[in-house]
Amino acid sequence: MTINCNGRLLDLTTPKVMGILNITPDSFYDGGRYNNPASIVQQVERMLKEGASLIDIGAHSSKPGAKDVSEDVELHRVLPVVNLILNEFPHAVLSIDTFRSRVAKKCLQVGAAMINDISGGYLDHKMMATVAEFQVPFIAMHMRGTPQTMKSMTTYDDMLKEVLFYFSEIIAKARDLKINDLILDPGFGFAKTVEQNYRLLQHLDLFKNLERPILAGVSRKSMIYKTLGCTPEKALNGTTALHMAALERGANILRAHDVQEAMECIRLFQALESVKMA
Repeated sequence: MTINCNGRLLDLTTPKVMGILNITPDSFYDGGRYNNPASIVQQVERMLKEGASLIDIGAHSSKPGAKDVSEDVELHRVLPVVNLILNEFPHAVLSIDTFRSRVAKKCLQVGAAMINDISGGYLDHKMMATVAEFQVPFIAMHMRGTPQTMKSMTTYDDMLKEVLFYFSEIIAKARDLKINDLILDPGFGFAKTVEQNYRLLQHLDLFKNLERPILAGVSRKSMIYKTLGCTPEKALNGTTALHMAALERGANILRAHDVQEAMECIRLFQALESVKMA
């Protein structure tokens, strides 16, 4: 199971870590922390040294109720950072966390290798065609509504069935557009209650039937800190626990704020799996 990232084949048979780089002022955990070139370079260098295979750059907060920003503001934030990182780390594989096709196109033109869309292409009908044009991997996440409205959209007749159907439609569209590398993200925390998030995680292995790589994005999210009665800053141990649960249920990519701890989780998971196979 490989994906092609600007000519570099990334084998997802062994789980990989996607390091999170939020360059927004209002992200739920690290908002405002990486707001100058020095801090950005330092953090990317750290994540790459710790084992991140991918760096996911977000310039538009998607936390519940986040303030919307214009396309121009998003581009003004993200393009210089893409150029900065690729100048400092030419071999870094950059993913762009955006739901806007124009932002995606501009970033792909300067060397980004992947698009991570919280809306799975539904908030901008040109997104999947843009991805197809550049023949890069596309991460499609499940979400209802927008970050501003999703908290009120958590009523499902059968959540698992509806998420599976949502992905089956995206897979069909990707096939029609000849998008070769499609990664599925169930969207923990997006239009889902805490209980629904745990149900989704418990049955994550259902999505393996779709025969596409699975990304798990649980890092420091409210399903952890609300359950534990703590804050995002105190949610690393809980994140690691759920990372192991995700790996046991078939996750191929862990999207994480804390790369070293996620990599350690993967190594321990592999040790367990090697004994099982022996």
